[in-house]
Amino acid sequence: MDLDPTNSTQTGDLHLQIDEPPKRIETNNSSTSIFAPQSSLETRDSSTNANSISRAVTSSPVKAPEKKLTLFALRLAILEKIATGLGTLGFIWATVVLLGGFAIVLDSTDFWFVSVILLIEGTRIFSRSHELEWQHQATWSITDAGISSFRVLRSSSHFLVQGVKAIFRPVWKKQTSPGSREVSSSSDGKKPRVLARKNRIPTRTWEAPNVPLLPRGFFEARHISRILYWLQLASATACVALSLMKLIRHNYGEVEKGDTDKRNRKSALNIFYTLALAEASLFLLEKAYWEWNVIYCKILEEVNKECELGPSSMVTIKRFFYDAYSKCVNGSIFDGLKMDMVSFGMDLLDSKSSDEQLIGIRILRQFSVSEKYSDDTLQKIGINLGVIERFVEMLNWKDVQDEEIRRSAAEILLKLAGKKQNSLRVAGIPGAMESISSLLQTNRKLRHGFDEIASRSNIDESSYRSCMFNNLGLTLLKKLARDHDNCGKIGNTRGLLPKIVDFTQINENFSESQILTVKRSLQLLRMLSSTTGPTGKNLRQEISEIVFTISNIRDILRYGEKYPMHQKLGIEILTSLALEEEATERIGCTGGIVKELFTIFFKQDCSEEQNRVKISAGEALATLALESKGNCHRMLRLKVIGRLVGALEDRILRVNAARILRNLCIYGVEDSYHQLKEVTAAAPIVLKAIMSEEIKLQEVMLGLAATIFKFMTSQESRSMFESSEIKQLELATALVQILRRHKHPPVKVPRIRRYSIELAIWMMRDDDNNIRVFKSLGMEEDLERVLETTAEVESFNIFSGTVGVSRHSISMHSLIETALELLMDG
Repeated sequence: MDLDPTNSTQTGDLHLQIDEPPKRIETNNSSTSIFAPQSSLETRDSSTNANSISRAVTSSPVKAPEKKLTLFALRLAILEKIATGLGTLGFIWATVVLLGGFAIVLDSTDFWFVSVILLIEGTRIFSRSHELEWQHQATWSITDAGISSFRVLRSSSHFLVQGVKAIFRPVWKKQTSPGSREVSSSSDGKKPRVLARKNRIPTRTWEAPNVPLLPRGFFEARHISRILYWLQLASATACVALSLMKLIRHNYGEVEKGDTDKRNRKSALNIFYTLALAEASLFLLEKAYWEWNVIYCKILEEVNKECELGPSSMVTIKRFFYDAYSKCVNGSIFDGLKMDMVSFGMDLLDSKSSDEQLIGIRILRQFSVSEKYSDDTLQKIGINLGVIERFVEMLNWKDVQDEEIRRSAAEILLKLAGKKQNSLRVAGIPGAMESISSLLQTNRKLRHGFDEIASRSNIDESSYRSCMFNNLGLTLLKKLARDHDNCGKIGNTRGLLPKIVDFTQINENFSESQILTVKRSLQLLRMLSSTTGPTGKNLRQEISEIVFTISNIRDILRYGEKYPMHQKLGIEILTSLALEEEATERIGCTGGIVKELFTIFFKQDCSEEQNRVKISAGEALATLALESKGNCHRMLRLKVIGRLVGALEDRILRVNAARILRNLCIYGVEDSYHQLKEVTAAAPIVLKAIMSEEIKLQEVMLGLAATIFKFMTSQESRSMFESSEIKQLELATALVQILRRHKHPPVKVPRIRRYSIELAIWMMRDDDNNIRVFKSLGMEEDLERVLETTAEVESFNIFSGTVGVSRHSISMHSLIETALELLMDG
């Protein structure tokens, strides 16, 4: 997901871009079917793990661009500390040796030169010790003055006039919009850009950059650093001039012969002036090196560009550099080398200053979404639980002033949740789900109040913000839902499931802005409803009990023809909910659901994507008809038997058409025997499919054959075999081969052995000659081997992950015993 605040502020629009995961093209429609056991690890984490593994293999270490700044700060600190050391030595030499030992015998000019140099150096040392503090304060503000202060401060002398103008700017210009952030012009002179939140409410305390030290605001705190900077340059230049003057002239006064008090005066003065000259020269060298790198080499702009922070984030780079330089100067010269942008951003999050929090969150957001730096950044954030807790806390900041902070925190959490370990940490924070839920705003009036998500002319700003945060929240929940435990937490969060369901509401005129939100909510509901185990059962029950769930999905099926992906998601949700008996009845009792599913299932001339929707609709109908007499009755009322029989010859529909017909024949026979007898017309098609080598088709057709043949008399069955040109001996041979081929229950077709035995039992009961045929083929020994290898996977109609649902009424053991008894009696 990408929300670019820089671009948005330049144009006045907010552009929402949410990255789509790569679509997985299903070559086998049964790969995620509920009719075969499926590992939850495979369904939820395979793609995520594959992506993370491939990324780990292909990614290579990226050099941190901020190292240039920390190295620059180290070199400056070395010069600064050498200069300070020489200055301290010179100060001690002057006070102890010159003024202490030679004060009386010094020439008057030397006395005043030494005193002036000491005064100048004392002034410079004092201003130097406080300049960094004032510079640090100046970078707190990200308004126009805050950004320009550094450039004015570090510019060469020909910008002095601009500096003076900035210092003495009338206070009324700074207060044209009291209590609000200003809009500054971009560095390239183009469109203005909003650097921070508007209409800021005044705080109860002063912020350091805006403190008016004197009346009328002539000397605000941000201007003090400029004064100190120029004061240092002036004092150092004066010191060089005075020291050179004395070292060149050597006019220290005459020393009379035999005057021992003045014997070492010249050497002592030479040492002092040399120390003063060296100290001042090193300081000026440091400033020249500073100016060269900052003004001409543009090291700050270069690092900002490499960090991909954008032009509006120059204040961030300056702040980082000042902090690194301060650490090198005030502590060990190597302290600044330990700093990096990510740690710097994390430290700023705990600041009490809203501006510093904004700087920190901008750094972490940009580094988290950057292709080059995201892996390292997310790793550092992921192991810092306190920072993650801070992000979660920021999700609750609903003040419009904190919108960018809140949005950036959601984006960072979104990137974090992309990795399973991090998603567990996020979800494990107390109140995390409630905080994420706060991003979701289900005001229906707002949701229907705009037409285009990208058109600011048609919507108001609050509606757009609501949609933006809704999509962030839904996408974040979707990533967290990849973990089974997180699904349970989502379900246990009060009021969260109804919010998610509410976003699935559409109508005939639903807009593009709603499409993205509806899709996100459907994807999330599908993940939650397909959860396995007791957690999944509870989730399906809670989702189905929400009165809007099924009716909203019905509307999607009815009006979502232009958006087949939405229809497919809605159908898959219904299929998962139908695993629960109560939910199955609720779905069937909701008017129009079954009819809409059949309309989609029988739709002609479809694209590949629409064919996938048809496959999903078939699975949903087969699941709804399973063990539900009510739903079977509703389907039979639609007079679909003939069309289902015809669908058995359609390569796309035949598998699910066979499942639907089997369930209708088993559970709908009581009231519609004569209507179901129409299924016998499909017998030749079924027999030909059984003789094919396609294993999935064989399984469903064997199940259907064992059911529809029960509607035939012996005479009708013989006629059917004759018309299909398939002999009973060929069918018996095929059944025996299936049992021999599958010595163990296959996972992909777990019912194929059961259906083969069911069909063999019908054949033996229908014609005694078939008993002798099966005996001659050695089926008794095959049944004994099957009896030794039966498994639980063969005992269920459908599965929720690896958990069996809807157990067969007759066990595999009973079926085999029945078949063996028939063989023995024959």
